[in-house]
Amino acid sequence: MLTVLHETFPHHTFLMNGLIQGVKGFLSFLSAPLIGALSDAWGRKYFLLLTVFFTCVPIPLMRISPWWYFAMISVSGIFSVTFSVIFAYVADVTQEHERTTAYGLVSATFAASLVASPAIGAYLSATYGDSLVVLVAMLVAVVDICFILLAVPESLPEKIRPASWGSSISWAQADPFASLKKVRKDPTVLPICVTVLLSYLPEAGQYSSFFLYLRQIIGFGSVSIAAFIAVVGILSIIAQTVFLSILMRSIGNKNTVLLGLGFQIFQLAWYGFGSQSWMMWAAGAVAAMSSITFPAISALVSRNAEADQQGVVQGIITGVRGLCNGLGPALYGFIFFLFHVELNELLPDNTSEIKTKQNHSDERAIIPGPPFLVGACIVLLAFLVALFIPENNKASSTKKHSNSISRSLSHNLDQSNEEDIEPLLQDSSV
Repeated sequence: MLTVLHETFPHHTFLMNGLIQGVKGFLSFLSAPLIGALSDAWGRKYFLLLTVFFTCVPIPLMRISPWWYFAMISVSGIFSVTFSVIFAYVADVTQEHERTTAYGLVSATFAASLVASPAIGAYLSATYGDSLVVLVAMLVAVVDICFILLAVPESLPEKIRPASWGSSISWAQADPFASLKKVRKDPTVLPICVTVLLSYLPEAGQYSSFFLYLRQIIGFGSVSIAAFIAVVGILSIIAQTVFLSILMRSIGNKNTVLLGLGFQIFQLAWYGFGSQSWMMWAAGAVAAMSSITFPAISALVSRNAEADQQGVVQGIITGVRGLCNGLGPALYGFIFFLFHVELNELLPDNTSEIKTKQNHSDERAIIPGPPFLVGACIVLLAFLVALFIPENNKASSTKKHSNSISRSLSHNLDQSNEEDIEPLLQDSSV
């Protein structure tokens, strides 16, 4: 994709990348609450199918027309909220104590795809050309859509869905800014959303430029980058399946989020100051541990939302991440520009190392990767905000509510002994 991007926009490549990702991210931010609310009312399966389909539609356009490809990539942000539907689906089919492990498995399978796909893509591209890479990606997308259509059952119980389509959806639920106003009044969801915003903003910027940064500034070749992604991905799978469950049981949900943010600060600072290949590998291992943050945050949000609001709250979180997907690449590209770190050229693999050594010999800057250091400072703010996240907010309110129901129920049972009337039919509040 970076090659096609550079061929289509030879000047200011990363500026155009930031613009494309910005439009996509902003559209995702606008649409996430609506799709989350609609999935709460109409079911998860259809919206899972819809989001996956429109996320994969632009793939063949990469070879047909690059301009249309990047246009469709931007517009596909309206439906690029698959994770909010998936996490709501997980909340439907799991008990509360199982959700952290389930969210970790979802994130781990995503990491597993990142382990395999860059290596497969690099091999197919070098051996058979880029057209086969696009064809294989299309076939995988078709298999995914068929699997959802034929094998994935609906998770939302029939009794929760409305009697008629559209009867339970209001503009207030679909308006992302109205959702943010509601978030402002919620003492639990507000700090969680601010934490997601401040922690994912540098992460989104890092995703947009890091691999090109490794190739141009540090001196990694295509094989080394594929190996780096594979190693970090495998370590992320271990972190999100093994370590996440252990940490959630031993130190709790909130402290796991704080620990993940601490790893992210350390990782970004290391990327910022690192100038050697071994430093990037070491920081990658720390980055794998920081991957526990988002599933831990998703579990924390899920525990503080009612059963019929899982899609809405997960949609708000995904919408905030979508906004970061737009702002992050633009932020990193602007900081690279300010510090005169040139990322506009795509050098061949065999000249990369030579060019890198020349850059380091002539380098005047003390910090090789200034955007990563700025990102570490932003995540430090996220860490400070996360300290104020209350834990088990819904649990305490649920306990109070259940006690009041018990008292009301016992009172009505006493009355029924005298009046011989069914208490549950008499008191509608129960």
